[in-house]
Amino acid sequence: MNINLSQTSSSEIAQKFSFFTESQWESEKRKFSDNLDGIFSGKCEESFIILEENTIHYLIGLGKNPKNFQIQASAETFSYKFRKKIKTKPTFLHIENRSKEEIESVVTGLFLGTYEYPFKSGHPFFQEGFELIIDESSNTDIDRLKLKVSALCEGQFACMEWLNKPQNFKRVPHISDFLSEISQKYNLKHTVFDREKSAELKLGAFLSVNQGSSQDAAFTILEYDSGIENCKTIGLVGKCVLFDTGGISIKGSENLHYMKSDMGGATAVIGTIIAAAKMKLPLNIIAILPITDNAVSNTAYIPSDVITAYNGKTIEVLNTDAEGRMTLADGLSYLSKNYKTDVLIDLATLTGSSVRMFGGTCGAYFSNNENLKKSLEKSGDETNQRLWNLPLWDVWADDFKSDVADYKNISSKPFGDCIVAGKFLEQFIDGHENWAHLDIAGVAFGNVRYMKEKGATGYGVQLLVDFMENC
Repeated sequence: MNINLSQTSSSEIAQKFSFFTESQWESEKRKFSDNLDGIFSGKCEESFIILEENTIHYLIGLGKNPKNFQIQASAETFSYKFRKKIKTKPTFLHIENRSKEEIESVVTGLFLGTYEYPFKSGHPFFQEGFELIIDESSNTDIDRLKLKVSALCEGQFACMEWLNKPQNFKRVPHISDFLSEISQKYNLKHTVFDREKSAELKLGAFLSVNQGSSQDAAFTILEYDSGIENCKTIGLVGKCVLFDTGGISIKGSENLHYMKSDMGGATAVIGTIIAAAKMKLPLNIIAILPITDNAVSNTAYIPSDVITAYNGKTIEVLNTDAEGRMTLADGLSYLSKNYKTDVLIDLATLTGSSVRMFGGTCGAYFSNNENLKKSLEKSGDETNQRLWNLPLWDVWADDFKSDVADYKNISSKPFGDCIVAGKFLEQFIDGHENWAHLDIAGVAFGNVRYMKEKGATGYGVQLLVDFMENC
C-alpha cells in the first residue's frame, strides 16, 4: 500500500482538507466567509465545500472536545462520503493546535475511510498523483506517521477483505497461499500442519471439526521475530472457521450466508501481525490459526462423540455448532505447551450469547490477570474497539462437566453460553497466568457504511496493535 505524505508549506495546493472543532471554527470562520453561519459550525462529522479560485476547500467538523477515535471516525466518514469528489492532486491538511496523536488519527481515518469491497486500489487516495501534505508547523515525524498509517491500513484492510470474501473464494488453499505470501513479505516463519500431520500430533479437537470437510486441515503457525533480545512474546490464537454450517447440528437457513464471517478472530490476528511486522514492533508474536470449515457430511463429527484434545482431555460433543471452542482448545493448548509467551490472547466470533448481550457495542472478554484486563480495556477505550469484562468464576465449570468425558462442549442450560465457553477454554491454557479470551461475535461483522447489508468492521486490529505498543 503506497501512502504518500510530505511536509511543506501550503502554496500551490489544488485542494485542502481543514478540520475544526466547534470552538476553533468559531474563532476562524471569518477567514473563510461571512456567509457560513447556519451552514457549517464544526459539529462532529459535518462537512462543507468551498470553491476558491484555484483550490477546492473541504471543511470537516470534529465536534466539541473529540477523543482520538472520534477524530479518526470523522476523517473516515469524510473520505468515504467524498471519495468520488476528491481529486488526484496534492492536498494540504490543515488541523491547527492538535497533538501528534490527533494528527495521526486524522490521517489514519482519511485512508481507512477509503475501504470498499471489493477493495479498489484505483481510489484517488492510492493513486500515484495523490499526496497529502501536512503543515510543517505541526512538527510531525512524517516517516513514522507514514509507516504507522500504512501498517494499520494494510493490516485492517486485510482483516476486512478476508472476512468479506465469499465462501468459495476463501477455501483452505486460498488463505494458505495468502499467509505464505505475507510470510515471505514480512519475514514471518510459516508452519502448516495438514490433516495427516495434525493426526500425528494428536490435535484431536481441531480434527474433529475438520473430519467432515472435503478440504484438508491447515493448523497454521505464524511467527514474527523482532530480533530484539529479552523482549516480550505475545501469543495469539484466532478462530478460523472459514464457513460454519453448524455441522450435524445444522444452523437454520436464515442469514446462513453470514457464516462466512466465522473467521473474524483469525482475520483480526492476521491484520495485527501484518501491522506489527510492518511497524517492526519491538516484541515477538506467535500466532496460531486452526484453519478449517465446519461442514455437513457422512464423515462429520456427531453429537455424543467423545474427542481427545491435544492436552489429553476428553470432550463429549453435545452440539457440533459449538465447533469454535473445539478448534481453539487445541490452538491454545498447542501454543501453551510448545512456546513460552508473556501474554496469551485468543479471539473468536464464538457465541450468539455475546451478541445478544452487547450487540455491536463491544466485545465480551474474560481474563485471569488484572493487569492484562486493565491494559486491554485501556486499548479498547483508546481505539473505540471496546471490551467488557465477564466473570470466570469456578461455579461455571460445573455446567460443562460430563458423565462420559472430562468435559462436554456446551452447557445444557439456556443461558450464559459465552461465559461457559470462556471457562471451557480456560481448561486448555496449561495454567498460563496472563491469558484473555475475546468473544467478538457481535463486533467483527455488522452494519457498515460501504455495504447495504453486513460487512467486516476491522475490529481487533487497532485494539491489539495499541495493546502491543503499550504492553
